[in-house]
Amino acid sequence: MTLPKGDEILYEYTLPPETVSKVAEGTANISSGLPSEVPSQFMGDGAQTNLYSIIERMSDALNVDLISILHTVIIVTVIVVGTLVAAKIINRLLAAHVPKLVNAEKMGFDSETERTFRTITRRLLVATVYVIGIILVVDQIEPLSKMAVTLLAGAGVAGIAIGFAAQSSLSNVVSGIFLAVFHPIRVGDYVDFNGEYGHIEDLTLRHTVILTWDGRRIVVPNSIMDNQAIINWSIVDPVITWPINIGIAYTADIDKARDIMMDAAMRHPLVMKNREIMVRVTQLGDFAVNMRLYVDVPSRNVAYTTACDITEAVKKRFDKEGVEIPYPYRNVIIQPQQSAQALEEIDDKENQAS
Repeated sequence: MTLPKGDEILYEYTLPPETVSKVAEGTANISSGLPSEVPSQFMGDGAQTNLYSIIERMSDALNVDLISILHTVIIVTVIVVGTLVAAKIINRLLAAHVPKLVNAEKMGFDSETERTFRTITRRLLVATVYVIGIILVVDQIEPLSKMAVTLLAGAGVAGIAIGFAAQSSLSNVVSGIFLAVFHPIRVGDYVDFNGEYGHIEDLTLRHTVILTWDGRRIVVPNSIMDNQAIINWSIVDPVITWPINIGIAYTADIDKARDIMMDAAMRHPLVMKNREIMVRVTQLGDFAVNMRLYVDVPSRNVAYTTACDITEAVKKRFDKEGVEIPYPYRNVIIQPQQSAQALEEIDDKENQAS
């Protein structure tokens, strides 16, 4: 007997009717005994189902919704990372590429003004990104979100309290924006502030950094910079006139001294020769004729060293040409009676000591 190909075996006979009914009843009994759904262990998602069941049991035990908490933590982490990355990218783009795209000369800005405005703008945008990130984080955390809504609902009292608490910081931020917009000082300007000379190294939303000539950094709140008089040596025209004071003896020749001082100034490479160089007699002092040499130099940062060089050159020329720079003179007059009395007192003291 040859079997047919395939998984089924066909039998060539016919079952009696009563037998067919019994077979059908047996098949139904067998089907009713099988489970309606196949267990998840046999479907491949058993680990996931077990994980969810564990989380649900822990949630019931702790009386918290751990799934919701995990979901919030993941979203907050994504927001924080995204905020940090976005702030860093914006900071780098504005610092590196904006100067190439913006031509300060075509816009009517000098390099210092453009640099100051770009610095403040960059920091404002970075601060805005951080503020947006904080708002998104607060919105995802339900207790903080409810607290924020409550504070906004009572914005009258809360606003007054926050205003008083942050009055100094807000004043510094507003002053920093005003300094960037009206630019009385700019990054790179040379200034005199409270007797200190230096240049503006950095201008932030809160403070201004002044780098002094001897390498010290003075950090000044913007509110003080905005309300205090500052000598700006770089704004509009950086060329300045610098005085050099020199005294000569009453017996010295004023015209000769003037020629030597002007010649020493003309020889210095930093003195501007296209501007007037002059010497004036400013005072007839107790022991000297005080003279003042006026020279123009390109900027304040070279004025002091230029004056030192010229003063040294004038001193050497005076010594060579015989122009006297006098020492202070004091005339002491001793009356004869007073001197005799003083000698007697000295003798008495010596006798008493012996």
